[in-house]
Amino acid sequence: MVDMVMAPPEMQVVYDYPDSLTDTPTSYCPGCTHGIAHRLVAEVLDELGLREQTVLVSPVGCSVFIYQYFNLDACVAPHGRAPAMATGIKRMLPNHIVFTYQGDGDLVSIGAAEILHAAARGEKITTIFINNAIYGMTGGQMAPTSLPGQKTTSSPTGRDIVSTGNPIRMSEVIAQLDGAAYIVRRSLHDVASIRKAKKAILTAFKVQMAGLGFSMVELLSSCPTNWGIAPETALEWIEQNMLPYYPVGDFKVRDDVKAL
Repeated sequence: MVDMVMAPPEMQVVYDYPDSLTDTPTSYCPGCTHGIAHRLVAEVLDELGLREQTVLVSPVGCSVFIYQYFNLDACVAPHGRAPAMATGIKRMLPNHIVFTYQGDGDLVSIGAAEILHAAARGEKITTIFINNAIYGMTGGQMAPTSLPGQKTTSSPTGRDIVSTGNPIRMSEVIAQLDGAAYIVRRSLHDVASIRKAKKAILTAFKVQMAGLGFSMVELLSSCPTNWGIAPETALEWIEQNMLPYYPVGDFKVRDDVKAL
């Protein structure tokens, strides 16, 4: 009697590399959550079938080489000017999806005017805003989002709000503008939060597809190198220190967005 060798059943792929990402090693430090944010954006673009009609505007900062990591049409804007460049691209290519990817130094400091006016005009673009409460690429200086008492290379004894002012909660500010359609904050410090972040990114791109106005998703992110702590501890630091000052939530969801 001949033994029958049973062929193994076909395995179903449940997790794969997004088409919207390239197979390229990144320049990010170990424990940095930029990579998670990239993955979420790429998955959303794939699921919506938008890769071939999307333009990414990359910033100056830690993610300056993001155009190497995304399999999309992309360009690089001068520091802080990504919303202005995205505005021009979207107006020339209204049927394309145009998004900026910006850090807190880029968006809240030198680029504050650009992001505010883009939102006020209701530009039909999307912004992914990475908030790690510090300047990452340039050496760990205090950012407009650094927390009260937070030690950085330019505030070694801790941020003194008497002399430097209070951190800026940008989502709350932009949510007050009439042109803003969808403004939310999420976090990347644990799995449940990451899943909620992806849903928010999905909605933000749907807002742009429907032509409803400006959309922005702020993501609380880690910077273990410049915070001077281990990657695991950095995720805990987000939860213990950033969430109390930057609570996650929906700050502007217009009625026409709710109907999507």
